Amino acid sequence: MPACLKKIFSGEVPTSSLVAFRILWGLILALSILRFITKGWVTSLYLEPEFFFSYWGFSWVKPWNQAWMLYTHFGILFLAALGIATGFYYRLSSLVFFIGFTMVELWDKSNYLNHYYFISLMSFLLCWLPLNRAYSLDIAWRKTKAWQTFPKLVLRSIQFQIGLVYFFAGVAKLGPDWLLQGQPLKIWLSTRTDTPILGFLFSYPQTALAMSWLGALFDLSVVFFLLWKKTRGLTYLALLFFHLLTYKLFNIGVFPWVMMVATLVFFDPDWPRRLFSTILTKIKLQSTGQKDLIPAKAWMTENTVMENIRVTKSNDKKLGNYFTLFFCFYFTLQFLFPLRHHFYGGNVLWHEQGFRFSWRVMLMEKTGVVDFILKDPKTKRQWQVSAKDYLKPHQYRQMVTQADMILEMAHYLKNLWLAKGFEDIQVYAYSKVSLNGRPNQTLIDPQVNLAQEKEGLYQKTWIKPWQEASFF
Repeated sequence: MPACLKKIFSGEVPTSSLVAFRILWGLILALSILRFITKGWVTSLYLEPEFFFSYWGFSWVKPWNQAWMLYTHFGILFLAALGIATGFYYRLSSLVFFIGFTMVELWDKSNYLNHYYFISLMSFLLCWLPLNRAYSLDIAWRKTKAWQTFPKLVLRSIQFQIGLVYFFAGVAKLGPDWLLQGQPLKIWLSTRTDTPILGFLFSYPQTALAMSWLGALFDLSVVFFLLWKKTRGLTYLALLFFHLLTYKLFNIGVFPWVMMVATLVFFDPDWPRRLFSTILTKIKLQSTGQKDLIPAKAWMTENTVMENIRVTKSNDKKLGNYFTLFFCFYFTLQFLFPLRHHFYGGNVLWHEQGFRFSWRVMLMEKTGVVDFILKDPKTKRQWQVSAKDYLKPHQYRQMVTQADMILEMAHYLKNLWLAKGFEDIQVYAYSKVSLNGRPNQTLIDPQVNLAQEKEGLYQKTWIKPWQEASFF
């Protein structure tokens, strides 16, 4: 390994920062699951709909069809998140949460969110990372061997996963809609003019354009400034402002809180120890009036906290050789996967082939309508069908602008008619979609019988090309 890379990835780091990450990450996952349950989303999203949109290759992953089974599933996720936070059966908890949460994500394509994907990836990564080797119930109750340090590669893997999200989110913003038109921020901010203090600014189109540029620069640079010690503090304050502002202005769920917690891993690996040392020192000074205390660097050492627990350094060489191979393969895949839309050409915001799982965050505002025409070639009868009769409102809003979901809906309608006794049914879609405030365009070729088309990774020629594709 070259010397520069060896300095970055080799060696060991104090445990406290990664332990803090494990605790905070597990707690925010637990709170997110609890929020999902208390808001009634388990029922409205996974029990009430009669149809669910599947991901290609995962049509066999379906929601539980009984309320008690669904709530048991989310209850297990809640307990697994607490297991991660406390380090209790940590490996099992991480694996259960990863599988269970990813199942939820796969249940219905209409509920896709980038931060759900990020949570799945980070949960998968945690299955491999020994974050229970310090300050965990596994050590206290299950006699797991404690470590004084973690391999630096453990820290770098988490930082790299977070960095990919910001980097590709920034790269995705380097397009004319975002940089030249300020879209879709111009559309969204125009509905937020009643926001206290800043609201009056949102009526000016220049505000949307300025925020678009700042957003792109922020995503592209934030990780590098967090890695640089001299700019880390101010950068994190900017990050807090950025995510709190987006949380206030836009409906993006827990994503801002997830990232505010996750990015703490960019601080010095012993920051929690020094923080608590400072706090306890001030408390003791105020309560006792003492001037000379135990030095901060000696506060809460492994020997004082784990007096009766066997402590050892991690086996850096063994873990490093094993994990380096995984690290290289996993993150090479993570780096290449968001680029797959280039194989399809055209405007990815329009056809959305390769759009999902690519960190293309907040790039478009799409609205549309679609009607399905079903024809019986034998009797020449035909029916105009609205998908609103079969979908929940949130499903319909997603379906009308996404070609693969329109195709899946067409097949669902075909199967309904076949179940009524018809021998053959043709399905045609008449769709109009607006992208980022532009006039409507036809999304699906109305001359193509969607009942004969199949889902897959191939180029979907039945999607009408975007008229301004040369600008993207």
